[in-house]
Amino acid sequence: MYTLLSGLYKYAFRKDEYCILILGLDNAGKTTFLEQSKARFHKGYRGMSLSKVTTTVGLNIGTVDVAKARLMFWDLGGQEELQSLWDKYYAECHGVIYVIDSTDEERLGESKRAFEKMVTSEALDGVPILVLANKQDVETCLSIPDIKTAFSDCSSKIGRRDCLTQACSALTGKGVREGIEWMVKCVVRNVHRPPRQRDIT
Repeated sequence: MYTLLSGLYKYAFRKDEYCILILGLDNAGKTTFLEQSKARFHKGYRGMSLSKVTTTVGLNIGTVDVAKARLMFWDLGGQEELQSLWDKYYAECHGVIYVIDSTDEERLGESKRAFEKMVTSEALDGVPILVLANKQDVETCLSIPDIKTAFSDCSSKIGRRDCLTQACSALTGKGVREGIEWMVKCVVRNVHRPPRQRDIT
């Protein structure tokens, strides 16, 4: 009887785990987005002060539970020398969040090249991509239409996968919850990349 009840409990509280990469150039706001995500979905979460977030060298990891899904975020460093390591994580991931600094028009071309290299990788075929136009709280930022125009010749390379470009301010948290909830819907319905199942213990 105990075994049956234990099995039912584990089934009821099991989480399907999905690995989500957070990519983009250095200083785009990836780690701030990760911190805001944890704050939005973990009651009582007290993370680092957003004013003290520094450039990621290597990898930051965080998890967020949304309904029966558990998202494991891998926030990878965006410096040019670290971008060569991104593809080492592609085969394991279920979704990509690509963060763009909307205030840095000078590096938009560089960001587009990194995005293009990422999106054309065969290891990411069919993986949903959320493009976050970050720092929209800054008055002089590029608009969503500006960014879509700059990235327009990438659309054919995105293919038929789920892809959304969304305004965001990782600093204020605007657009963070909406982006995460969109990603959850996409990874759950993507039959080509089944989740890793984990029991809540």
